[in-house]
Amino acid sequence: MPPAVDGAFARWLADKAGALLRDLRADRGYSDPEALRAAGDKYSHHLIATELARWRPGDEVFSEEAVSDVARRVAADRVWIVDPLDGTREFGEPGRTDWAVHIGLWARDSSAPFHLGAAAIALPAQHSVLGTDFPPGYPPMSPAAAAGGALRLAVSRSRAPALVTALAEQLHAELVPMGSAGAKIAAVIAGDADAYVHAGGQYEWDSAAPVAVASATGLHCSRIDGSALEYNRPDPFLPDLLVCRKDLATRILNVLNAAH
Repeated sequence: MPPAVDGAFARWLADKAGALLRDLRADRGYSDPEALRAAGDKYSHHLIATELARWRPGDEVFSEEAVSDVARRVAADRVWIVDPLDGTREFGEPGRTDWAVHIGLWARDSSAPFHLGAAAIALPAQHSVLGTDFPPGYPPMSPAAAAGGALRLAVSRSRAPALVTALAEQLHAELVPMGSAGAKIAAVIAGDADAYVHAGGQYEWDSAAPVAVASATGLHCSRIDGSALEYNRPDPFLPDLLVCRKDLATRILNVLNAAH
């Protein structure tokens, strides 16, 4: 039986889905990467939806891999915002570890930032789960920056927007390409990167769980204009995002606002 407390439940569910994905990769191999990716999305979603229906039957589920009833979802008091496989491209490539499972709970009466109170990010290929039940400590500055070198900005591996490239030039920062948004935010949480800036458009499931965990560690999380993030909206498109150390937030936001 899974834990009753939501934060521990999110960790349990993310870990369980991550183990399934790890086994799927091992069993199927990489000879047909598209079939592997499709199977990963399908089976991870099925596991998560089944467990939520069993253990949280009164809650809504908002998943990348399913159609939701918008009116019912936005009226609900509790909504699990999940990405069963974030970084599907990387999941289908041998040796890649930058893919994740996101399990996040939006609760209307929560006093937590952005109403995201319980969440977990599983990084199955790294055998790691980060959760709000036992949030990691506040991260150190990345080793490169701490040694007087460049800040490290985690960016999209395939489509880093021009705005982020310009930001790196202004900050004299190094771009660190990665796959999954969860993996990029986890890198900031771990201190392997100093910030994650995204301006190419995402959806709520891409960032809800990672933002909840990052907020629990004390990191700055906002839109790139500094405004608050909002989740469980009728339109789940989320154009941009900044997650960074608090001591860098003003500096980064000033450069981003000047660019706009």
